[in-house]
Amino acid sequence: MTDSMLELKDRIGVWEWLMLLVLSVLWGGSFFFIEIAVTSLPVFTIVSLRVALAALALWAFALAKGLSPPRSLHIWLSFLVMGLLNNAIPFSLIVWGQTEISSGLASILNGTTPLFTFFIAGLLLHDEPITLKKASGVAVGFFGVVVIVGPGLLDEIGILNLAQLAALGGALSYAFAGVYGRRFSLMGIDPVIIAAGQVTMSSMVLIPISLMVDAPVEYSIVGFSTWAAIGGLAVLSTAIAYVLYFRILASVGATNLLLVTFLIPVTAIFLGITVLGETLQISEIVGMGFIAIGLLTIDGRLFTRNESN
Repeated sequence: MTDSMLELKDRIGVWEWLMLLVLSVLWGGSFFFIEIAVTSLPVFTIVSLRVALAALALWAFALAKGLSPPRSLHIWLSFLVMGLLNNAIPFSLIVWGQTEISSGLASILNGTTPLFTFFIAGLLLHDEPITLKKASGVAVGFFGVVVIVGPGLLDEIGILNLAQLAALGGALSYAFAGVYGRRFSLMGIDPVIIAAGQVTMSSMVLIPISLMVDAPVEYSIVGFSTWAAIGGLAVLSTAIAYVLYFRILASVGATNLLLVTFLIPVTAIFLGITVLGETLQISEIVGMGFIAIGLLTIDGRLFTRNESN
């Protein structure tokens, strides 16, 4: 890695901070939208509508910008893998999980993504070594997960525990996607095309599944609030969010992009409490604190700054 690349990743300007904040609101809002949608629609239908509508919006935007779909089969196969890891698998697991747990708790468990990312990157990437500091951060973060899920999980696994594990499974899939997605920075593909490509390929996988598993769906009895939530999921939390995601990734790198993880639960918990009337248990708050400490330890910048003062 060159010095210029390191300099790029270490520098976060005002514009990048603004994009990070907007992205945290868009992704934090997705848990709120899901909590509304699951009251009227089945899991795969929600996820299929999310990615299919996002694909339409992104390709319309791409064509308006004068961008063309790639012609390389290799690139489309990469979009397929990214779509599975970054959309189809985590979206389905998280939506199903939110049929049993609150949007706030789902967002907290989703915040473990960087913990999984560090571990997977350390195993698969030669330039992401496992250090003692980062390993300590992972240990503290996963202790927070144990506090939330409960030490008795192995004694008796109920539907609530399975929903929590599903949310964690979504975070694990996002982590694999983060490691796999590094290849796109070397391909010189516009972020809009990357975002459109991955949701297009995930749509091709999810639509047949939803038709087989969820059909028939009584769309006539679905209310306006549910359709508004689906629209928010597709356009705000997927189409616009992924354009920002890949732009931030290209601008300041994956490490700085992980800062959004600290902010997502804030939006999700705020909306869940103020609009949906959700509450957080003491164990969930304490576990969130340990996860935050683990993430801060992995990130390292706060402690480095304190040492330099």
